[in-house]
Amino acid sequence: MSLLNICLFGPPGAGKGTQSKMLLKKYNLTYIATGDLLRKEVERGTELGDASKEFMEQGMLVPDEIIVQLIERTIKSEPESNGFLFDGFPRTIIQAYILEGLMLKLNTTLSCMLNIEVPKDELLRRMMERATLEKRSDDANLDVIRHRLQEYEDKTTMVAGFFKEQNKYCSIDGIGGVEDVSFRLMNSIETTLKTKWVNIVLSGPPGAGKGTQSSILCQKYNLVHIATGDLIRREIAEGTELGLKANQLINSGDLVPDEIVVKLIERKIKLNKKAKGFLFDGFPINLVQAYILDGLLRKLNSSVTSMIFLDVSTLTCIKRLSGRWNTPERRSYDASMEIIIHRLEKYEYIKKVVNKYYQSQNKFSLIEGIDDIEVVTGRLSVKIEEALKNIR
Repeated sequence: MSLLNICLFGPPGAGKGTQSKMLLKKYNLTYIATGDLLRKEVERGTELGDASKEFMEQGMLVPDEIIVQLIERTIKSEPESNGFLFDGFPRTIIQAYILEGLMLKLNTTLSCMLNIEVPKDELLRRMMERATLEKRSDDANLDVIRHRLQEYEDKTTMVAGFFKEQNKYCSIDGIGGVEDVSFRLMNSIETTLKTKWVNIVLSGPPGAGKGTQSSILCQKYNLVHIATGDLIRREIAEGTELGLKANQLINSGDLVPDEIVVKLIERKIKLNKKAKGFLFDGFPINLVQAYILDGLLRKLNSSVTSMIFLDVSTLTCIKRLSGRWNTPERRSYDASMEIIIHRLEKYEYIKKVVNKYYQSQNKFSLIEGIDDIEVVTGRLSVKIEEALKNIR
């Protein structure tokens, strides 16, 4: 499942607390406020709590090493959550890097940083009013308020810049009623959700029917079909340098090097940045390529949504591949039974590792591929629709 992870920022008096409650309810998120986490640990007298208390009593900041442990533990304790709303973290550029690394470790990513912006004069008015109504001593002195606002601005400017570079920063006008600001926040989140790609890896042995099913599914769900075989064949047909190199390897039944395949995939994605998502056919076929795809998609602020394995017996694949030679869809490597068997043996050797990789991320599904095309399409459609639903 693709999580909705939000950093909510806003200066004192911006109404962040009120808006947090509304977002948590609307999107069923788990609230992560570092201040709350620290206080709970201290109250419970845990090892981390005792360590934090020493720093807090001396008026010092609790080290990032402690904070990140609390955040990671909280995330892992909520496996059914739709996502997380971070309040009070990250406050520094170093913490922004820490959060990025933590998200990577947990196979997720930050969706957006929402910054509620309110003019300083309005913030001063709100906080003085709050001091009167709620008798809050920290809001009663103008000099204290100005210091808090300046401290907030100094700390968050670089953090905001960090997320702007990733196109994850959203400025929210904080002027108006609670409902008005809430509408702007939710509208920004919905826009973020719409720009999320659904990335499906359709895997299976040569002859499993991946090409046929990919074409049907991409048309049905408006996805861009990235078939490494098609990309390579186009290069060969156009007589490019990459195509000539690939052609020699293909004719001998060997795999095309990753450096060639990755260049073609990245180019295809960049030409379709406004796509709803991508269906990868023929990639990755080994563990190294799985890492490469993760890195490539993360570079583009995305990730693999689901991996579907089309399960077809070796005997059926041999029959299909050898029979394809007499059809318009024939490939050069279908001409020889020796090459067909060589390809299938290679695939059998490496597929288990890739399947296990996606199983460990709870992204793996196995679909029976021996049946009429329409029946297999129906099975695959169920998984695609689950992926589309989860990414929301």
